[in-house]
Amino acid sequence: MGSDFYLLTPAEQGERLSALARSALPHWSLDGAALEIIKMRENAVFRATMPDGERYALRIHRHAYHTDAELHSELLWIRALDESGINVPTLIPTIAGDLFIKAGHARVPEIRQVDLFAWVDGRQLGSAESGVAGDTAEIERVFHTIGELTGRMHNQASAWRVPAGFQRHAWDTDGLVGESPFWGRFWELAALTPGQRDLIQRGRQQAERDLNALGQRPETYSLIHADFTPENLLVDGDQVRAIDFDDAGFGWHLFDLATSLFFHFDAEYFPSARDALVEGYRSVRPLPDRDLDRLPLFFAARSFTYLGWVHTRHETQTAQELTPMLVDLSCRVIDQYLSRTG
Repeated sequence: MGSDFYLLTPAEQGERLSALARSALPHWSLDGAALEIIKMRENAVFRATMPDGERYALRIHRHAYHTDAELHSELLWIRALDESGINVPTLIPTIAGDLFIKAGHARVPEIRQVDLFAWVDGRQLGSAESGVAGDTAEIERVFHTIGELTGRMHNQASAWRVPAGFQRHAWDTDGLVGESPFWGRFWELAALTPGQRDLIQRGRQQAERDLNALGQRPETYSLIHADFTPENLLVDGDQVRAIDFDDAGFGWHLFDLATSLFFHFDAEYFPSARDALVEGYRSVRPLPDRDLDRLPLFFAARSFTYLGWVHTRHETQTAQELTPMLVDLSCRVIDQYLSRTG
């Protein structure tokens, strides 16, 4: 009965996943919770509200993005970050003590991984399309806090002894610019003009040389969040909390910093946001100027991944809406990077 699932609209898919979510609730003794879908992009996220008002975030994962071992590893790291006092969601194990379950429903074609977190209050920092609202002082304060959060996360990751059997993907040279990048062969995006494709290929070749020269020292390379987009940073008063570790893996620390700034590249407040982010990061973790000078490389690397993302999801409405903006922004970012490398 679920064979038509991928022909449905996102809203229709969400209705079916709601039934799967409800079937999963007893694993956390949340049978009486009211469910409301709050995000339906690749993963589906529901707010589960108990009669006493207690709220949780239940996440149904897209099919086959991560193996069970990879998801288990992601959740282990989130729990370790939480136990270190870093602002991330608190994972809620099942009543059996499992970090996630696998559940199915007749109207959904595959078995899905499902996990649960304590609810996180706050507003999204902004969006990829519209940037961030607020005056300069507020933007500087928020980005300073994001820098601190990122630095603390990198401190924990650099010192943490990864458990036996830990498995996550890598945003390394191969994962970013190799023949089969983690998010797809971005240079094959159909929307590119010949001139844009040539620019991107030249950027890819230069980035491969520069990334290979960096090495993977623990001071600059460890587990990273890898998705500090405005949607994944929740602001609540003076606090900023990182959510959605779906893309977390091994990578260079500058990749996180570049990601947190990427969608603000054209904003008038970009210089202020960048300086505040760096100042916040340096308040908790060293960041020498020689490393910071490589930030344009990671803006380019980040742009490659986004082009790959829309290339491999070209049939989706989200990818179709984002492609023109991402192509234009990425080409300008890559051109600026190449102009600095000579």
